[in-house]
Amino acid sequence: MSSKNNLSDTIKIALQYIMPKHAISRLVGKLAAAKMGWLTTKCISMFIKAYGINMGEAKLKNASDFDTFNDFFTRELEEGARTIDDNDAALCYPVDGAISQQGDIVDGQLIQAKGFNYSLTSLLGGDENTATPFHGGKFSCIYLAPKDYHRIHMPMAATLREMIYVPGELFSVNPLTAQNVPDLFARNERVVAIFDTEHGELAMVLVGATIVASIETTWAGTITPPAGKDIFRWQYPKDGDDAIHFAKGDEMGRFKLGSTVVSAFAPNMLEEFAPDAGPETVTRLGELYATVSKSSS
Repeated sequence: MSSKNNLSDTIKIALQYIMPKHAISRLVGKLAAAKMGWLTTKCISMFIKAYGINMGEAKLKNASDFDTFNDFFTRELEEGARTIDDNDAALCYPVDGAISQQGDIVDGQLIQAKGFNYSLTSLLGGDENTATPFHGGKFSCIYLAPKDYHRIHMPMAATLREMIYVPGELFSVNPLTAQNVPDLFARNERVVAIFDTEHGELAMVLVGATIVASIETTWAGTITPPAGKDIFRWQYPKDGDDAIHFAKGDEMGRFKLGSTVVSAFAPNMLEEFAPDAGPETVTRLGELYATVSKSSS
């Protein structure tokens, strides 16, 4: 890399430390939610062109079909655009994106980038009791670029047990930032969902980022904004009319503007991740993510 590029990257990282990330993100969120007629249509058209978005796979095909930029960004796919792997032993990718890092959880640490690890306990909200069931398990981090489909789906059948809102920063989560900002995913604002499955416990962490206008779940709606300074926890029953069950491939949440999903799996839950999958591997919702361990079946 040239010295010019090094300087440019250094400036980009430095600006993230000093700029008012929450204020900018909330302002962008208001604009993205606004119905501005022809101006909204123009902005969507420019975004589609700039990022080469394939609208052929979307349920609504044209920029003018969307009332707000948020409606476009969280666009639904047309039926049949993705196929969910129906093998009982397979987990499917929960999002379109690219793998940032994945592997074993060692001594309670996850890999963020070369030379950077971060704490599982911090990622999940600071409670060691929440993190302990995942020690010795595996993790996977998938980055969603602006061009990607931004709804998040379940990689396997599961029952929701707990949701945790964790306040924090709103650094960008792109690869450059991941390689330069320590503890990135454990310091950004995030929503943690803990699930029980027949193969073990599963955590899915929806990480906020600069100009991410909101994080939503299908069972509770918008979780952030508004942002806060306190950690909040919600508990859910495993049985009865109020239990929240998901089949593999069901939608569980969405980002309004792009971000990252970090998943953690209990020990002995997974046999292996998809062959040859690793950093920078492109993911497609529904395709093979990992296989469950025979001992967990």
